[in-house]
Amino acid sequence: MVVWVRILTIAIAVLLAVPVAVPVAVPVAMHVAMLGQASAQAGTSDCKGDNGGLTLSPGFCATVFADNLGHVRHLTVAADGTVYANSWSGRYFRNYPPAPPGAFLIALRDTKGDGHADIVQRFGPSPDAGGAGGSGIAYYNGAIFAEEKDKILRYALSPGSLVPNGAPQVVVSGLPLSGDHPMHPFVISPKGEIFVDVASATNSCQSANRAREVPGQSPCTEKETRAGTWRYDANRTGQVFSARERYASGIRNGEGFAFDAAGRLFVTQHGRDQLYQNWPALYSAEQGAELPAEELLELSAGSDYGWPECYYDHEQGKLVLAPEYGGDGGKAVGLCVSRRGPVAAFPGHWAPNDLAIYLGDKFPAAYRGGAFIAFQGSWNRAPLPQAGYNVVFQPLADGRSTGPYVVFADGFAGQYKEPGRAMYRPTGLAVARDGSALFISDEVRGRIWRVTYNGNGSDRVAPAPAPQVAASVASRRTVLPTPPGSTSQQVALGDRIYHGEAHNGACAGCHGSDARGTPQGPPLDRPDWLWSDGTPAGIAKIVEKGVAKPKHFQTAMPPYGGGALTKEDLAAVAAYVWAVSHAGGR
Repeated sequence: MVVWVRILTIAIAVLLAVPVAVPVAVPVAMHVAMLGQASAQAGTSDCKGDNGGLTLSPGFCATVFADNLGHVRHLTVAADGTVYANSWSGRYFRNYPPAPPGAFLIALRDTKGDGHADIVQRFGPSPDAGGAGGSGIAYYNGAIFAEEKDKILRYALSPGSLVPNGAPQVVVSGLPLSGDHPMHPFVISPKGEIFVDVASATNSCQSANRAREVPGQSPCTEKETRAGTWRYDANRTGQVFSARERYASGIRNGEGFAFDAAGRLFVTQHGRDQLYQNWPALYSAEQGAELPAEELLELSAGSDYGWPECYYDHEQGKLVLAPEYGGDGGKAVGLCVSRRGPVAAFPGHWAPNDLAIYLGDKFPAAYRGGAFIAFQGSWNRAPLPQAGYNVVFQPLADGRSTGPYVVFADGFAGQYKEPGRAMYRPTGLAVARDGSALFISDEVRGRIWRVTYNGNGSDRVAPAPAPQVAASVASRRTVLPTPPGSTSQQVALGDRIYHGEAHNGACAGCHGSDARGTPQGPPLDRPDWLWSDGTPAGIAKIVEKGVAKPKHFQTAMPPYGGGALTKEDLAAVAAYVWAVSHAGGR
């Protein structure tokens, strides 16, 4: 009854456009999203075209600003309206379409005013010159600042020029590249302070990363040089990364930064993975899929936001002890009482990759001062469906949440919401200098959308309609060979475990429902073996042991594939993997 009273109160507030402070609670947000969808306001405007395949909140329209650019990560907009993008390469994109040739930094300009970039130029190091690109990019004081491997580089722009003419200056070097999170997104304040994400090398600071029932290291010395935000000076060159410049800690992976009108700095946080897979005695598979929350944090100097000792449970609305540090499945709080919690929270594993706070006046009043967050999409919500792959809007005022989030833009993934098969995954956001547009980038094929408001100003915050796509169907091979010494019944059971339909298997999250691989894990649909001889017995041994340090991919495979598998289950999974790799006579 209490929950429904809260829902009704919020729904009435939405209809009356009255701000309501709502405790961080994802179930309530979902109910309100449904109510808001049923009560979207009039005053919207029809859009020309198909919005680039997206559905959007009422009154908003989209054009494809540019396409097929490569693995575009973050965006920035210069004073003259030119959009700049950083793109990335490397092991993370092994199972994505190949990037076009040329350098990784991209300048895009719309000279016709039709919502499409008619001038596109690349600059900076190319793969042939040893370049790898990156995520972070910003415009400051007439220059483009961009992440390249372990460095932040400064490219001076001449007046009227689209791309720089000279070599870049090294502003910061020596940023860590090892472990689970090698990227370095950043933001630059009006005073020239660079706030850069130096994310964790591990999932939860275990001595054996992502391993079952392995305690966390205490103290977690990794936090001295990882899992936080570091601060540098954009007006200086030759700065070298060290522990001394740490600004805030306990942030596992903070990819999106933005300032509000009062100068408050916010950052998104990717919550940790594998609560159930690593601690099956404390969590159900469903809890592991939903927990912990993804977070929006307000940064302040010297604060600790909890990782690895704590995680945020959005269902309880509090930080609780992680199992690696004495947690009991969500009851104990312990030292987490002294850690700082989020401004807003979102469903687990959605992967918030960028943040933009709207400070313009071209969108309706209800959007002003609020946060747009790009959720790249999950890989580890098995046995529940993968989720995210959208852009949400979170109302904010005076540094606080003033209501539940809504899904602002949807339809990126297309038919398949999973990392290896999604058509697009939103990863970057930028607002035009005059507030007239929100730019959204995709890392799969390199599409950039330009979103504008075309209504009459009366639209309130309401969710985008659900995208009309064909139901997602995993590519299941109906006829598979049976490996020597195994049975067809074992292959069938392995199929069900692999796809999360039995015994809470999580294989498809990393290797794809079609076994063709994802950014997290290699393809299994070919008989190419790096860790075994490829026999069912050899495959079972690798699944049982796990792969702590992959040779070509970034995510470690925990023992038993992160599941609570018996010997019979192992044999079944191994039989299925062998069968998939030999399908079609391979």
